[in-house]
Amino acid sequence: MALKEALTKLAKRSSMIKTKDAGGTNAAATSGTDTNGTNGTATNGAEAKKEVEEPINNEKTENSPRFVIIGAGARGYAYADTIHKLTNGVVSAVAEPLKFSRENVGKKFIWQDEEPREGQSFPGWREYLDYEIARRKRVADGEENVPPGADGAFVCVQDAMHEAVIVGLAPLNLHIMCEKPLSTTLQSCLKMYEALKPTMATNVFSIGHVLRYTQHNMLLRKLIVEDKIIGNISSVVHTEPVGWWHFAHSFVRGNWRNDQTSGPTLLTKSCHDIDFLLWMMCSPEKAGEGEPHLPSTVSSQGGLHFFKKSRKPAAAGDATNCMKCPLGDSGCKYSAKYLYVGPHRYSLEGGNLSMPVNIVVHDIEDYRTMEEKKAVMIKTLEADWDESTPKDEVAARQWYGRCVFEADNNVNDEQFVTITFPETNRPAKQITFHMVAQTKKICERFTHYYGDEGEIYADGYKITVENFATGEKTEYDPKHVAGGHGGGDQGLTGQFVAACDAVKNKGWAAEKAQNEYIGCTLDEALRSHAMVFAAEEARKEQKILSWPQWWKENVGEEAK
Repeated sequence: MALKEALTKLAKRSSMIKTKDAGGTNAAATSGTDTNGTNGTATNGAEAKKEVEEPINNEKTENSPRFVIIGAGARGYAYADTIHKLTNGVVSAVAEPLKFSRENVGKKFIWQDEEPREGQSFPGWREYLDYEIARRKRVADGEENVPPGADGAFVCVQDAMHEAVIVGLAPLNLHIMCEKPLSTTLQSCLKMYEALKPTMATNVFSIGHVLRYTQHNMLLRKLIVEDKIIGNISSVVHTEPVGWWHFAHSFVRGNWRNDQTSGPTLLTKSCHDIDFLLWMMCSPEKAGEGEPHLPSTVSSQGGLHFFKKSRKPAAAGDATNCMKCPLGDSGCKYSAKYLYVGPHRYSLEGGNLSMPVNIVVHDIEDYRTMEEKKAVMIKTLEADWDESTPKDEVAARQWYGRCVFEADNNVNDEQFVTITFPETNRPAKQITFHMVAQTKKICERFTHYYGDEGEIYADGYKITVENFATGEKTEYDPKHVAGGHGGGDQGLTGQFVAACDAVKNKGWAAEKAQNEYIGCTLDEALRSHAMVFAAEEARKEQKILSWPQWWKENVGEEAK
C-alpha cells in the first residue's frame, strides 16, 4: 500500500494511553529487556516486547515483478527472504561469486530442489549483465521461448563495489534498490547519481535506509511533521548505541573496520541515522512536493577512543590472537573464543547459529555435531597475521580471532554530529547525533524531540508525548513488527516491490510510484550521504562548515 494508506492504517491500529503527569515522573512502563541482540535489533528478555507479523499480499502471478539479487551475503539473503515471503514479487536470479552464498539464496528462493535453469544463477554481476544484454537481443531478434528477465535489482555487494554495479546496470533500465551506503566517497556517489538520474523517468530507485520504514518511525514522523503534535521543533537529540560486542565484531574485526577498505563508521553504520534525521527535520512533508528546510551548518567531533593498542590490558602481553592470549577466555570480554565458541549467550555454546556465528563460518549449520562446529570455528579463529603478512592480504579478509587492541581498524568508535537549520519559512532548529560503541543496547536507537508545545521520547518501541500546557502524557504503541531493524527491512522491501508492481501492472508513472510508495527521492538519498561526508570533513579539520557553501563547492547545482 502507498505510504499515506499505511499511515492511516497504522494510526488506527496503534494503541494509545493517556495519563496526567502527577509530579514529573515518567508514566511509561519500564521493562527488563535484554538488548544484547545478535542482528542489530533487540533480543527479548524476561519481559518480552510484543512483536507482530505484518500480513502482506504474497500471491505470485505471471505478471509479478521479478528481481535479481546481486550480492547474496547477509543483506542480499534478508531482502530475498522478504520478497519471497511477504510480497507479490519473485526472486528470479542471483549473482554472487561465493558458491555457498549463491546456492543458499538459489535453493531457498529460486530453483529449490532442482538445478538452476538458464538465467537464474551467475558467478558475478558482470556475467549477469552480459547475459541480460544477450537475452534482450534474442527477444528483439524474434527468438521464441526466451526466459523472461528481471524488472529490478537488489544491489547488495560490498560498499566499495556499488558504483561499478549501479553504473554498469544503468543501461538496462532496471528498478534499483541499493543497499546503504550509496558508496564510500562523495565523488562515487555523484557518479551514481548522474547514472541514475536519466532513468528516473521510467524507473524507481530506493536506498537501504530502513529506518524510514519501521511502523514506529512512520507514526513518529506523522505525529511530528504532519500533525505537529508538539508544535515547532527546536532541537533533536538522537543516539545510536552500536553495542560493545557488535562494534567489535563488525567494526574492529569485520568488514567495516578500516576506512580505506570500506568507509568511516558515520557512513557504514550511521548513514541511515543521518538520513532518518534529515527525513524528520529537512525533507518536505510529502516526497516530491515542496522545498526542503536545508541546514545552515554542520560540525562533528569524535575518534577512535577504545579499540587501539594503548588500551590493551598489560596482562595480554604480546598476544595478537585471542586463541593464544594469556588472559584466557574469562580474562577479557572481547575474547573471540568467548564470543563465538562460548559461553557468551550468542555463541555456539549459547545455541546460536545465526549472526555473529554464521558470519565467522558461513556454512556452520552444515556441520552435524557440536564438536564439528566448534572445531571449524576454532580453526577459523586461529588465523592470524604479523608484520610479514602483505598489507593487501590483511585488508582483503576478516580476522575474527584477532585481538581487538591489535587489529588494523581505524574507524571511529565515538562520534557526535551537530546540524543547525536557519529560520526561513520554518523556525530555526538543531540536531545532535551521537554514535557510541560502548553500550549494552545493540542498535536500539532512542531520540528526544523538543518542541514549543511539548516534548517526545521515542525508543523504537513506544512514543511518549508530553504536552506542556495540559501536563498530559500520551503513549503510543505502534506495535513492533518482527524482523530486521524493527520491521524496517520488511517495510522497505515491501514498499519497493509495490512501487515496481505499480509501474509494471497498474500503469503508474515512475515518479508517482517513487513518491507514494518509496517516499524518498534520489535527491534526498544523495543529500543525506553528502551530509555524512561534510560531517567527516568537519571532524577531521575541526571546523564548523557552512552547508550552502560546502554544497556549492562539492556537489554543485545539478542536485537539490
